[in-house]
Parts: sequence; structure tokens; C-alpha cells
Amino acid sequence: MPARESEALVLRTYPFRESSLIVSFIARDQGKLRGVARGARQIRSRFGAGLERLSHVRMFYFQRENRDLVSLDSCELIDSQFGVLTDYSLGVALDFLAEISEQLLPEHEPNDRYFRLLLLVLDYLRAGGPAALWPAVTYFSLWAVKLGGWLPDLSTCMNCGVEIPAEERAFFTRILPGLVCERCRPSSPWTLAPESRAIAEEMLQASLRKLSSRSWDKQTAADLRQFVVQRLEEHLQRKLGTAEVLAQL
Repeated sequence: MPARESEALVLRTYPFRESSLIVSFIARDQGKLRGVARGARQIRSRFGAGLERLSHVRMFYFQRENRDLVSLDSCELIDSQFGVLTDYSLGVALDFLAEISEQLLPEHEPNDRYFRLLLLVLDYLRAGGPAALWPAVTYFSLWAVKLGGWLPDLSTCMNCGVEIPAEERAFFTRILPGLVCERCRPSSPWTLAPESRAIAEEMLQASLRKLSSRSWDKQTAADLRQFVVQRLEEHLQRKLGTAEVLAQL
């Protein structure tokens, strides 16, 4: 039973027996794993606060072949999200990141780009506070779709193949995998504004910390978030509960 040490991000925990937890986490070198943290619910636990949602930790565990669950030994806290949790809206954002990661990532498949994306967005939220909420969740959800391989060309009509002019609206529905132009517009579509497409193109080219300065509120790129969340839900074949809560903020 080899001992392992991995840089990790905790996604969520579930009660297990009287005093333990089942922990879902992303190990940077091994991908998503689940493990048993024995005694983690006791007052004096060797895990401390390291198993809180989206804590960035160094995880120590044992892994047996042909076992679904690893055995967690201890963890060292690198960064926590305690400061973020003082604001309700940022707490919802953390739930959003964790739910998408839990549902999107397959087990035992390392994905360093996704791991770095989460670290970037968490650092941005900690540094920026409530003002960072909407650019952070927009950037994260867009890149989650991109890394999943489900992001269509945002500049071309999927129906006729014609480039959609930058100054014109694009249209989408839940059942369409991409955007369409005005000429191919279906009945009762949602609209993706030119400004939102421009934000998406910039986010795909620049780091979150290097985006152009603009005033962000809930309405900024709301149509873009709706589009990428729909893409996620279609491929996951389930509704994202935290996306609905986020939309109600």
C-alpha cells in the first residue's frame, strides 16, 4: 500500500460513519480522487481545517490497487478560502466552482490546466473580494467548457458557416451546440451580444488578471454565462443547482 503525497484541492466532503468523512478532491498529479478521512469529524482532528471546501492542501494518503477509495492520513493547508466565505455571494461562487469540478472531471485523470485554472480563479476571488465575483465565474465557466472540448467557434455561424460580424448579435438555444447568425436565427432564441462575444474572445487570449479594465456587475456578460452554463449542462446531462442560485444573486 504505497504512501503518496499530492498537491490537492478539496471539492466536497460527506459524513461517513460516526466520526469520519468521505472526501472528494483533485490531486494535481492523479486527478479526481475520493478518500476516507478517519476521525476527521472529531474535535481534535489531524486534518484541522484542511478539508474545507476548495482548500488548497498538501494531501498525504495511501492508495491500494483496485480500491475506489484511498485512505487519507493527513493534510497540510497551503491556502484556505475562509476570507472569501465572509461574503455570501462569494460563497455561492465557491459552490459553483466545486459543483462544476465535481461533475466535470473524470476520476484518476490528471488535468494540470484545469488545476491551474482553479488556483487562478480562487486567488483572484481572494484578492478581489465581491468586485471579483462576476469576472471570475465568467472566466472559469468559459474555460471549463473550453478545456472540456465543448466550446464552439464564437465568430462563425454553425448553420451556414458565415462569419458573424463583430458588431452583430449571435443567437443560441439549448439544443444547438453553437451560435447562429441573424439569417439563420431560430424561433425563440437567446441572444449573445457583441460586447459579450468580445469579452469571451479576450478571456480566451488573456489571463484573468490581465483583462481590460471595465465595470463589472451581474448584467455584464450574463448572456455569455448563460450560454456556457447551457453547454456544460448539456454535456453533463444534468442541471447545475449552483448556477441557478448564482443567477438569483
